[in-house]
Amino acid sequence: MNAIIEIGGKQLAVKENDIIDVDRINAEKGQTLSIKDVLAVGAGKDMKTGNPLVKGAEVKVEVIEHLRGDKVVVFKMKRRKGYKRKQGHRQELTKIKIQKISC
Repeated sequence: MNAIIEIGGKQLAVKENDIIDVDRINAEKGQTLSIKDVLAVGAGKDMKTGNPLVKGAEVKVEVIEHLRGDKVVVFKMKRRKGYKRKQGHRQELTKIKIQKISC
């Protein structure tokens, strides 16, 4: 079964046993969470879409670990002016596993 969920301000298409990285969630490692922001659930002709959410649908996820993403380098420069700025950023992420999708 497939679902489209909203987590961290982003919409993700997921299915059972997927492992995905999302923005940092305030939860302990190994904790099970329930996501009720389900925009669509089902597969093929059995797809149910919400307006905006599907009533009674939820996705159970397990927090696997907390990590940091790859470094993104932000480099600003104005030619012939001697202006250069270099800055790096690493996003705080949480790796989650989709356990069950129910509707």
